[in-house]
Amino acid sequence: MTHFRTRIGIFGGAFDPPHLGHVALAQAAADQLGLARLRVVPTGQAAHKQRPLSPAIHRLAMCELAFAAVPQVVVDPRETLRPGPSYTVDTLEEMRREYPHAHLCLLIGQDQAMALDHWHRAGALAQLATIYVAARPESAATPSPIAPSLVEKFALQWLPMPAMLHSATDIRHRAAHHQSIETLVSDPVARYIATHHLYQSP
Repeated sequence: MTHFRTRIGIFGGAFDPPHLGHVALAQAAADQLGLARLRVVPTGQAAHKQRPLSPAIHRLAMCELAFAAVPQVVVDPRETLRPGPSYTVDTLEEMRREYPHAHLCLLIGQDQAMALDHWHRAGALAQLATIYVAARPESAATPSPIAPSLVEKFALQWLPMPAMLHSATDIRHRAAHHQSIETLVSDPVARYIATHHLYQSP
C-alpha cells in the first residue's frame, strides 16, 4: 500500500500587485495537485528585479485580500523578513526542514521556467521540490517555448491553465494613469490600491 504524502505548494513572486491570473493559478494548483496547503510567498529583496518593489506590508496585505477565496492558501511573509537577496532555494530548504515528510510542489510560470538555469543554486531546486509550470496545453500551433533539455534537467511537470493575459506591469501602468483595473484584480485589491495610492507617480 502506497503511503500518501501531504502535498504542500509554494507559489512565490513579487505580487506587486497580485492579480486574477495569480489567483487562477493558485486555484488550479490546489484543485489539480490536491494540495493540503499552498504557501504564497511574496518576494523580499528580489535579486533579479531592476525596479524597487512596493513595501512588503502592502504586498502582503494585498495577497491576503486576493487569495482569500482559495482556502488552501496561507500568505507566508518569510522572504520579506529575510535580510539580503531573496532566493527560492533558501525558502525550499526551510520548508523541507519544517515539513520533512511532505511532498513540496513549486509553482512557476513559463517565463520563470525558461530562466531556471540562471536561478541561484538551480541544481538543488528539483532535489527539494517537484516543479510545476503553469502553462496552456500545447497544440501544434503553439508548442511549448521551454527547451526539452530544461524540461528533462529539472523534471518539469505541467499545470494546465487557461490563457490569462494579466500582467502586473500593465496593472501598475493603468493604476498610475487612473485607468480601470477592475477586470484584472479582485475588488478588494482594487480598493486597497486606490485607498493607499499605490503605483502613483511621486
